[in-house]
Amino acid sequence: MSSITVAAIAFACTFGGAMVGMLLQRVLPQSHLRPESKEVIKLGTGLIATMAALVLGLLIGTAKTSFDAQSSGFHQLATNLILLDRTLAHYGPDAQQARAQLKGTVASVIERLWPTSGVHSTALQDSSITDDASVLYDSIRSLAPSDDFHRSLQAQAFQISADLARNRWQLSQPTDGSLPIPFLVVLAFWLFVLFSSFGLFSPANGTVIAVLLVCALSVSGAVLLIVDLDQPFEGLLHVSSASLRNALGQLGK
Repeated sequence: MSSITVAAIAFACTFGGAMVGMLLQRVLPQSHLRPESKEVIKLGTGLIATMAALVLGLLIGTAKTSFDAQSSGFHQLATNLILLDRTLAHYGPDAQQARAQLKGTVASVIERLWPTSGVHSTALQDSSITDDASVLYDSIRSLAPSDDFHRSLQAQAFQISADLARNRWQLSQPTDGSLPIPFLVVLAFWLFVLFSSFGLFSPANGTVIAVLLVCALSVSGAVLLIVDLDQPFEGLLHVSSASLRNALGQLGK
């Protein structure tokens, strides 16, 4: 589910809840809105507000951790790419084909994850990326080292290639999102109840409705950011491609 859809649902729950509360204010008997009743309702909604704040903080922390892990993983991936290219460069002219294949693979990965054509990006576990990586591995394996120095460089290239594969599959794991859907459902219900209580005891004038609208937009905006952070290649927030593009600029030199 896209972040905009989730944020729209959160807005509907909050602002819609406030409007429901104002409607209930008109239809409920006055005996239900006495000061004693208000105190009990305020205590209950205060508890709900505290729980909602805790869940929001937990979701923000989870989403931010996931986003930072993705960013850090791409920095590590870029570092290993440069190390592999330098290792192949030290091997000599025989490794030029492998270096060219490495550069082409990185350029292909960047175009798939951050397409310039406006099409939807693909994930790191895409089979075409696996095929390109297999061709690169075969190019390294086809090297015929003539002495211990070149054999050690080939072994080092194999090790870095294994690290690259490990980085890639680690980065591909969280692509389905790490935010628990039940958390979002319960949070939406709490927000509905909380804003309903706001509307229940608020005068139905333009100023109050405008304030409730701003509050609903603020809460739904927070939900939008949470979901966006958890989907690093979708929505408004994206993991930066700067590290891989910088690595691409260093390859082949």
